[in-house]
Amino acid sequence: MGKTAFGDFLRFYRLRVPMTQDDLAARTGLSVRSISDMERGRVRSPQRRTAELLVEGLGLTGKEASDFTDLARPGQQTDLTDEEESDFVEIPRPAFSALPSHLAELTGRRTEQQLLDNVVKAAASSARLQVAVIHGLPGGGKTALAVDAGHRHAYRFADDAMFIDLRGMDDEPLTPDRAVRRLLRGFGIDERQVPNDEDDRLTLYRSLLHDREIFLILDNAANEAQVRPLLATSPGSVVLVTSRNTLAGLNARYRIALGVLSADDSVELLGTIAGERRLHAEPAAARRVAELCGGVPLALLIAGNRLASRPNWSIEHLASQLENERRRLSVLTAGDLQIRTAFELSYQHLRPATARVFRRLALVPGPEVSVELASVASGCPTDEVEVELERLAEASLVGFGSDPGQYTTPDLLRVFARERLEATESAEEVQEASDRARNWLLAVATKAAQYFNHDQPETTLAVDGPDPVHDRHSSALWLSREQPHWCAALRSAADAGENEQVLRLAAAMHWYSDLRGTGPLWRDVFSAGAEAAAALGDIRSVGEQLNYVSWTQYALYGDPQAALETHERAVAAATESGDPATQAWAWYYGSAINRRLGFPDKGALLARRSADLFDQAGYPTGHYLAQSMLGCMLHSLGKFDEAVAAQRESEAYYRSLRPGPGNDELLSMVLTRLADSIASNGEIAASLNVLDEAESLFAKHRATFALANTQHLRGRILFNAGKLTEAEEQLQSALTKVRWSETKIEIMMQLAMIADAAGKPADAKGHRVHALAECTRHDTPIARKLRSELAAALGVAEAEPT
Repeated sequence: MGKTAFGDFLRFYRLRVPMTQDDLAARTGLSVRSISDMERGRVRSPQRRTAELLVEGLGLTGKEASDFTDLARPGQQTDLTDEEESDFVEIPRPAFSALPSHLAELTGRRTEQQLLDNVVKAAASSARLQVAVIHGLPGGGKTALAVDAGHRHAYRFADDAMFIDLRGMDDEPLTPDRAVRRLLRGFGIDERQVPNDEDDRLTLYRSLLHDREIFLILDNAANEAQVRPLLATSPGSVVLVTSRNTLAGLNARYRIALGVLSADDSVELLGTIAGERRLHAEPAAARRVAELCGGVPLALLIAGNRLASRPNWSIEHLASQLENERRRLSVLTAGDLQIRTAFELSYQHLRPATARVFRRLALVPGPEVSVELASVASGCPTDEVEVELERLAEASLVGFGSDPGQYTTPDLLRVFARERLEATESAEEVQEASDRARNWLLAVATKAAQYFNHDQPETTLAVDGPDPVHDRHSSALWLSREQPHWCAALRSAADAGENEQVLRLAAAMHWYSDLRGTGPLWRDVFSAGAEAAAALGDIRSVGEQLNYVSWTQYALYGDPQAALETHERAVAAATESGDPATQAWAWYYGSAINRRLGFPDKGALLARRSADLFDQAGYPTGHYLAQSMLGCMLHSLGKFDEAVAAQRESEAYYRSLRPGPGNDELLSMVLTRLADSIASNGEIAASLNVLDEAESLFAKHRATFALANTQHLRGRILFNAGKLTEAEEQLQSALTKVRWSETKIEIMMQLAMIADAAGKPADAKGHRVHALAECTRHDTPIARKLRSELAAALGVAEAEPT
């Protein structure tokens, strides 16, 4: 047999079991490196004692055991003492191991480190070369991650670790042939022995790599063509390729995309560099610096170095410098480290059309951009823009969003895009593109909201440009996903005095807002609508928009006193306008506000007034909603039979209508109110059946917040019925979806009562602590009241709102 027969059979028997080299080393007491060298044929004379240990470790018996032992060379079987370093003579190893030093402790990449650990483990038992590509945005820490893996795992490889910078961002990246020459020198090949022919050099490189186990880092690769020739077959070896490009065409088994760090990891990295004690002295400022660095490791490294080299600076001072977006990239400079330079290297490699699309992303205020919005901002057709966005994603200047056709734009790269936009394009071009994007966002948002109008769900609004909304479902997805963008467009339009556009959008959002969106969103939208209506002298619309503002204040902010003040202004405007429907809505919301203030009797009076006015206006949808609101007032007054009767009347009307999303949602709302009154009448099973129907309809139309309301009510009913486990399950589910801060606190307190009843005082305390923390986030009358009660119950000082 050949001189590698021992190694061939060793690998064969090990993989047959199967076991890794680590496993075999643990069984035999031999080192991993020794086993690796034997398998690769790098051992000239394995000792018989070594062979016997391997026989036992591999579980060989009979003829297999004797044949395997005989493969060890005769005449070289003298046992070595424990003090000797090795069991055999080795072939010389490569001339150098050129891993760069660690610049800083790797932070926030635990998942990625584990992935690379798995790559190394796979190499120990695989007959294939293990290739991993690490890609990501400029300054994302790709090289640091690869070098960290090299330092942690080099000892596992018989021929150590090697590193080569392929200079992918240089004007002239390293050619594959030049890279091969450097690697040959790394293998200890004398320059005089290197063949003159390029193909021969590559053949020599591949033959040498085939006989070695190495950990090779190909850093800063430009493209696939530069890397492919360097990936010679080498079982047991690992090659890590780092690149700003995704290298999608490369046949790599593992791919690791490095994004930005989380907020906590960003602060941790900043503290590692600037000093933990310093960060502990100014935690809020430190978190703000980390946020302004956008989670980019290089930016955090620079910020930390600036603080470390300026001990007299406060962290707040650096934060104030970074707050200025126009100075931010200049501030992020420390010696020869510049975040702007890192971005420019990638930008300079873009084609002109791709660079234009990248610059125009600065006009998009949110963290994600759709193909349609990028098309409008850039002034290019959507199919062309999608190609350019893919090129930007390949270059890691944008990321892939949560859905197809969506791309993410990290904060610092958006700041850099703004710099390039203002330096490259005229102010007139920028303003024209900005106006076009704003007008398109407002038009699409208005059209999308109109699909939720219960009275007229069709829309005839035309959109100038790509139209991504064509039904209720696509509109719901678009409004949710693009909320940061259309909200920013609304603010921009309000600042520019585009009052008609602002009012048109705010008016369209009425029914959409009923079951979707949050308090801050609707406060801003409807307040802007009221101001726009006042500027236009449209008194009826002033009353309408103030109605919606009052709803936001009592329903979503838990501040009925502020809602009452707004309600009085709404009543005045509605009365002045003489429009009975607007007045009816004012009394409808006024009814709910008075109930929250503890005056359900007055609320009942206003609900009846509202129903009568809706009748005068010829608007039955409003009349039966007011009838249902009257049922809520009667419920609060303890008149449960009358409350059920009022809700049944409303239920009958909405059941008589043609089924559809809008009518289904109104029916579900009435059913939820009906279930509450039925349960208070002691009919638990019947109330739960009604709730089940309401929940199924809300789920059908993806009304998440309404689902939370039904689960909250079911949890409360089950708790009162003594079914604690089922009640807890429902309340926990509701807690993850609820949008009302007041309701969230109420659920936490109900969970505490369930824990009390179940004899779990620690859980009860935990729920109350969380409820107290939630109270401190809201400075409303109800939150203040609950804050005092919870603080007293927990025996702590009352915390101020944050």
